[in-house]
Amino acid sequence: MRQLASIALGLVLGVTIGCSRLPTQEMSDARQAIAAAREVGAPSFATAEIQNAQRLLDEAQSALEQGDYDRSRERAVAAKKAAVQARKQALNEKQQVEQD
Repeated sequence: MRQLASIALGLVLGVTIGCSRLPTQEMSDARQAIAAAREVGAPSFATAEIQNAQRLLDEAQSALEQGDYDRSRERAVAAKKAAVQARKQALNEKQQVEQD
Protein backbone atom coordinates (compact mmCIF):
# COMPACT_ATOMS: atom_id res chain seq x y z
CA MET A 1 0.00 0.00 0.00
CA ARG A 2 2.81 2.39 0.85
CA GLN A 3 4.47 1.67 -2.50
CA LEU A 4 1.21 2.44 -4.31
CA ALA A 5 0.96 5.77 -2.49
CA SER A 6 4.54 6.61 -3.47
CA ILE A 7 3.81 5.84 -7.12
CA ALA A 8 0.65 7.96 -7.05
CA LEU A 9 2.52 10.85 -5.46
CA GLY A 10 5.24 10.55 -8.10
CA LEU A 11 2.67 10.69 -10.88
CA VAL A 12 1.00 13.76 -9.39
CA LEU A 13 4.32 15.53 -9.00
CA GLY A 14 5.35 14.55 -12.51
CA VAL A 15 2.18 15.97 -14.01
CA THR A 16 2.47 19.14 -11.94
CA ILE A 17 6.09 19.68 -12.90
CA GLY A 18 5.35 18.85 -16.53
CA CYS A 19 2.62 21.46 -16.70
CA SER A 20 4.82 24.09 -15.11
CA ARG A 21 7.82 23.76 -17.39
CA LEU A 22 9.38 26.86 -18.86
CA PRO A 23 7.60 27.95 -22.05
CA THR A 24 10.89 28.16 -23.94
CA GLN A 25 9.58 26.80 -27.24
CA GLU A 26 6.44 28.90 -27.16
CA MET A 27 8.42 32.08 -26.51
CA SER A 28 10.81 31.25 -29.34
CA ASP A 29 7.95 30.50 -31.72
CA ALA A 30 6.29 33.82 -30.89
CA ARG A 31 9.51 35.78 -31.42
CA GLN A 32 10.09 34.08 -34.77
CA ALA A 33 6.52 34.72 -35.91
CA ILE A 34 6.81 38.40 -34.99
CA ALA A 35 10.11 38.68 -36.85
CA ALA A 36 8.57 37.03 -39.91
CA ALA A 37 5.65 39.46 -39.80
CA ARG A 38 8.00 42.42 -39.52
CA GLU A 39 10.03 41.17 -42.51
CA VAL A 40 7.01 41.38 -44.81
CA GLY A 41 6.05 44.87 -43.65
CA ALA A 42 3.58 44.29 -40.83
CA PRO A 43 4.56 47.55 -39.09
CA SER A 44 3.35 49.42 -42.19
CA PHE A 45 0.55 47.18 -43.45
CA ALA A 46 -0.81 45.57 -40.26
CA THR A 47 0.14 48.07 -37.59
CA ALA A 48 -2.48 47.23 -34.97
CA GLU A 49 -2.02 43.49 -35.40
CA ILE A 50 1.77 43.52 -35.03
CA GLN A 51 1.47 45.85 -32.03
CA ASN A 52 -0.98 43.41 -30.46
CA ALA A 53 1.40 40.51 -31.09
CA GLN A 54 4.27 42.44 -29.50
CA ARG A 55 2.11 43.41 -26.52
CA LEU A 56 1.19 39.75 -25.97
CA LEU A 57 4.84 38.74 -26.20
CA ASP A 58 5.75 41.44 -23.67
CA GLU A 59 3.06 40.09 -21.34
CA ALA A 60 4.44 36.57 -21.83
CA GLN A 61 7.91 37.80 -20.93
CA SER A 62 6.63 39.58 -17.84
CA ALA A 63 4.74 36.49 -16.69
CA LEU A 64 7.83 34.39 -17.29
CA GLU A 65 9.92 36.72 -15.14
CA GLN A 66 7.30 36.43 -12.38
CA GLY A 67 7.42 32.63 -12.57
CA ASP A 68 3.88 32.29 -13.94
CA TYR A 69 4.77 29.76 -16.62
CA ASP A 70 1.20 28.86 -17.52
CA ARG A 71 0.23 32.48 -18.19
CA SER A 72 3.51 33.02 -20.01
CA ARG A 73 2.82 30.04 -22.27
CA GLU A 74 -0.75 31.20 -22.91
CA ARG A 75 0.38 34.71 -23.87
CA ALA A 76 3.24 33.42 -26.03
CA VAL A 77 0.88 31.16 -27.97
CA ALA A 78 -1.53 34.09 -28.42
CA ALA A 79 1.38 36.30 -29.56
CA LYS A 80 2.37 33.77 -32.20
CA LYS A 81 -1.20 33.51 -33.44
CA ALA A 82 -1.50 37.31 -33.62
CA ALA A 83 1.83 37.57 -35.45
CA VAL A 84 0.81 34.96 -38.00
CA GLN A 85 -2.40 36.92 -38.59
CA ALA A 86 -0.42 40.17 -38.88
CA ARG A 87 1.88 38.57 -41.46
CA LYS A 88 -1.08 37.35 -43.52
CA GLN A 89 -2.73 40.75 -43.40
CA ALA A 90 0.51 42.53 -44.29
CA LEU A 91 1.04 40.28 -47.29
CA ASN A 92 -2.54 40.88 -48.46
CA GLU A 93 -2.31 44.64 -47.99
CA LYS A 94 1.07 44.76 -49.68
CA GLN A 95 -0.31 42.83 -52.65
CA GLN A 96 -3.24 45.25 -52.92
CA VAL A 97 -0.90 48.22 -52.97
CA GLU A 98 1.28 46.64 -55.66
CA GLN A 99 -1.78 45.92 -57.85
CA ASP A 100 -2.99 49.52 -57.70
